[in-house]
Amino acid sequence: MVGTSLISMYAKCHDIVDSRRVFDEMPDRNVVTWNAMIGGYLRNGDMRSASFLFEQMSVRTAVTWNEMIDGFARSGDTVAARRLFDRTPTEMRNVVTWTVMVDGYTSNGEMEAARQVFEEMPLRNYFAWSSMIAGYCKKGDVKEARIIFDRIPVRNLVNWNSLVAGYTQNGFCEEALHAFTKMRAEGFEPDEVTAASLLSACAQLGSLDAGKAIHDLINHKRITLNQFVLNGLVDMYAKCGDLTNARRIFEGMPQRNNVCWNAMISGLAIHGRGKEALEFFSRMEDSSEKPNEITFLSVLSACAHGGFVKEGLEYVSKMKDKYGLMAGIEHYGCLVDLLGRSGRLEEAYCFIKRMPVKPNDTVWGALLGACRIHLNLKMAERVVEELGLPDSDKGSGDDAHYVLLSNIYAASDRWEKAENVRMMMVKNGVQKTPGCSSIMLGST
Repeated sequence: MVGTSLISMYAKCHDIVDSRRVFDEMPDRNVVTWNAMIGGYLRNGDMRSASFLFEQMSVRTAVTWNEMIDGFARSGDTVAARRLFDRTPTEMRNVVTWTVMVDGYTSNGEMEAARQVFEEMPLRNYFAWSSMIAGYCKKGDVKEARIIFDRIPVRNLVNWNSLVAGYTQNGFCEEALHAFTKMRAEGFEPDEVTAASLLSACAQLGSLDAGKAIHDLINHKRITLNQFVLNGLVDMYAKCGDLTNARRIFEGMPQRNNVCWNAMISGLAIHGRGKEALEFFSRMEDSSEKPNEITFLSVLSACAHGGFVKEGLEYVSKMKDKYGLMAGIEHYGCLVDLLGRSGRLEEAYCFIKRMPVKPNDTVWGALLGACRIHLNLKMAERVVEELGLPDSDKGSGDDAHYVLLSNIYAASDRWEKAENVRMMMVKNGVQKTPGCSSIMLGST
């Protein structure tokens, strides 16, 4: 027992060499000892050593088979996992073995294979149902996830959480709130996982009233305020514009990870408090938590809306020089937007042409939007040429670009050109996305 515990301890501390040394020096080993050593290799990603030990074992248990199948699946090798699954003796292939194989497929996005194994299961536990729901939601197939959910004979909170989280992750936020209502009607009360998903749904909807109701429920049910729930509260209040409450919760947090910092910086940026967003970024730099790519995207957005051109250019340089982060197309798009909004259209155009990555329609669209703000027809026509709008065979098909161009011509009293753009939209089959607004009934 002592030797097996030492093997497990060293492996969990990522000291696999000493773990193996203890294993080799043990005068007697039982199947639990072998499982501990194999588990140690799997935990440290050494599939080769784990497989070698597995093949040497004279006696294996169901745990041995399950760990090996799970290990291969987690490493992305579902072919090897399935091979072991098929080799598993019938008397040792229990519901856990089946579930591990299903989860292995769903985790790797192989839903057809997962469905085949799932339908063959002689007995299903709640985890298998939830794994299938989560797998379909991860692939964006919410409809199929709901079909699986509706087939569950006896549901529990984990199943409901999988559905609510799946809806939220795919942007079906109203459906997530509706599912939560049905969940409570069936007698299930929320936990930390439910709360985090619901707060994310409210944040995406921008529904402050619904978010506050979830916050009240968290307090009433005394749901544990773990990192995920606290992050969700900060994000919800920040995205819904209640920056006072967002900041109050943020300042009271015992620990803050980059998700929390990003939520505050992003919330301040999108609500026009660019200077405060940059101050929060400075505080983050002074903390133990280092910024990531999402942080810099929020910071550049704050610079764009606040007109901080010099700072924006410095932040892009800092990404690579100080933090070793590579700027993506989204970061370059923010910088183009920043230069464009400040009227530096020629500089923005030259920046796009020098970008280390190929500019997409969104980047060119940012510059085209700046051309409308500053009524720069000459630059707009250069952007149009880059986008290929005059050529019906290579036009981008983005209705926003056509509408922006038409508006620029109209604002410049070039009515014939504006009409030609509209005719071009009809010719290319481009439909203008209708504008819409949302209101909360009963709110003041």
